[in-house]
Amino acid sequence: MKFEIEGKPVGKGRPRLSRWGVYTPTKTVNYENLVRFSYLQATNDKFIDCDLKIEIWAIFEPIKSISQKKQKELMNKPYRKKPDIDNITKSILDGLNGIAYQDDNQITELVVHKFYGPKAKAIVEITKLY
Repeated sequence: MKFEIEGKPVGKGRPRLSRWGVYTPTKTVNYENLVRFSYLQATNDKFIDCDLKIEIWAIFEPIKSISQKKQKELMNKPYRKKPDIDNITKSILDGLNGIAYQDDNQITELVVHKFYGPKAKAIVEITKLY
């Protein structure tokens, strides 16, 4: 099962404390909802009670202020800026939790790639392991 999440990948934000309690940043909540929506739009299959391998490709566009030549040179090269790869992974896996699988403890293999590409998006592939 493979699907795309349109837009720039967003890392999981740290919980914030206010005088009314602890809350998750709005940007994180919105991205997790986008992950859920993208998954449900592609399929409504649920992987129940099986081991899973998840592969994530986080793709970022080069900034527009650099030359076209430099933008082309950056294509398919590693993206070494924020958000961190572990935070991107966490926001995507938390968005899929309870929707694509019962719990993220079912994930026994995880591969994540972060690089430049022509269009910002995340591609997620979920594979059953037997």
